[in-house]
Amino acid sequence: MFGRRKIQYKTNQELRAMVRAGVVTSQALDAAVEATVPGVTTAELDRTFRDVLDRNGATSNFLGYYGFPATICASPNDVVVHGIPNDRPLEDGDIVSIDGGAIVDGWHGDSARTVLVGETSRQDAELSEMTRAAMWRGIAAAATSQRVGEIGAAIESFVRKEAGGTYGIVEEYVGHGIGTEMHMAPDVPNYRTRDSGPRIKPGMALAIEPMLVTGSTQTEVLDDDWTVKTVDGSHASQWEHSVAFHRDGIWVLTAEDGGANELAALGVTVAPIPD
Repeated sequence: MFGRRKIQYKTNQELRAMVRAGVVTSQALDAAVEATVPGVTTAELDRTFRDVLDRNGATSNFLGYYGFPATICASPNDVVVHGIPNDRPLEDGDIVSIDGGAIVDGWHGDSARTVLVGETSRQDAELSEMTRAAMWRGIAAAATSQRVGEIGAAIESFVRKEAGGTYGIVEEYVGHGIGTEMHMAPDVPNYRTRDSGPRIKPGMALAIEPMLVTGSTQTEVLDDDWTVKTVDGSHASQWEHSVAFHRDGIWVLTAEDGGANELAALGVTVAPIPD
């Protein structure tokens, strides 16, 4: 999708400006995740997310994007991605992915989490945890990778090693560059490809976002032209973080500790973006 567009390389000052957008995105997701309980509607979660943006002087990069009508994508159960918030109450046992972002001073943040609603099945809990862990393996690999394609290879290798054929990796929807726009070059696949992709260089910022399903990876887009569902009704999970690359290392923009806690367990030390 972004192959012919130039990659945007940011200065350290610009990457530090992205930290604010990332933190606001994280705080808004914190609020939405906390509010995700049986009986709440995804439209209410959208308002919760938007309220945090408003309090921080941020704007949504989802609302109005190619006509998208909300500030978050809320994707329950068999919805893989791009679910439109609505007035259906979430039920005990649902699983829902919440994807949102913020713009602060022209810079974008983008992140997603999967939330288990009430008492969910062991299968859904393991699906979410595998997707979350795969994301962090991709981020950890990015810290030492030479090319973008190594991120997807690390994600796929982890999923296949840990779960065999239990989960499918959705290939139609991938990660992306981020900066003064939400979706920029390059594509960041969540699976191994023949093309190793562009070199990872200081100044890059990438959104890494694996999506796994418990069944077939075949999907369909509903008549609203947004909602993507699994054809076989199997459940899905999405996790996402935006990551900055600079000469001293990496910093996870949408984690308030820069990803230090999660990455330390994987042998990676994050580096604050220098002046």
